[in-house]
Amino acid sequence: MQQQQARYQRILLKMSGEALMGEQSFGLDAKVVGRIAKEVKTLNQAGVEVAIVIGGGNLFRGAQLAALGMERVTGDNMGMLATVMNALALQDAMEQIHMDVRVMSALRIDQVCERFIRRRAIRHLEKKRVVICAAGTGNPFFTTDSAASLRAIELEVDAMLKATKVDGIYSKDPKQHVDAVKYDRLSYQQVLTDGLQVMDATSIVMCRDNQMPLVVFDMTQPDEIVRAVFDEDVGTVVHA
Repeated sequence: MQQQQARYQRILLKMSGEALMGEQSFGLDAKVVGRIAKEVKTLNQAGVEVAIVIGGGNLFRGAQLAALGMERVTGDNMGMLATVMNALALQDAMEQIHMDVRVMSALRIDQVCERFIRRRAIRHLEKKRVVICAAGTGNPFFTTDSAASLRAIELEVDAMLKATKVDGIYSKDPKQHVDAVKYDRLSYQQVLTDGLQVMDATSIVMCRDNQMPLVVFDMTQPDEIVRAVFDEDVGTVVHA
């Protein structure tokens, strides 16, 4: 697979916190984290520059905490801190297999990780370091999907890859509807018009307005992250 030409030379990989749970109901599965690290290393060794935005839903979700009576801003701040914890775990897994990686946080936590500064992040990528962007946008009320779209545009990536638990975008939930149709290619306008649950509307509009290709794929399958970069038949591609 490395002998093929990569479709994209610089990518942003968006993963939910739940993706790190594996079969568990909470927290981190070390095997899953380790597998993701190895797949990113394969891309890195093939010359692909990789930035990652990771969620925190396996630990805390601000919206869920708010529904339980907590102030929304406090809940979202806790959710952003959860993404930092996930980012540090992924960084550790990558360093154990001798990768050069930096965690950059939208919140200032200087004793734990670097502060996100766009020019510095781009420089890390140019030096073939993996950049893990943590703490979302640093602001409450914005999802990590919106943070991923923002970072993808800021870092001038060739495409954003959204890792999910299904093999692309369907007309309906394929787990509930046997007649759900899978799309190979879509426009952002169709995603918005049909109300397809890919990402929140803010992140979709940001990608559309900045001509950012989006690849939605199933990360539960081994090596699917690598195939999404090298193989045109993986997942669903959303284009402007």
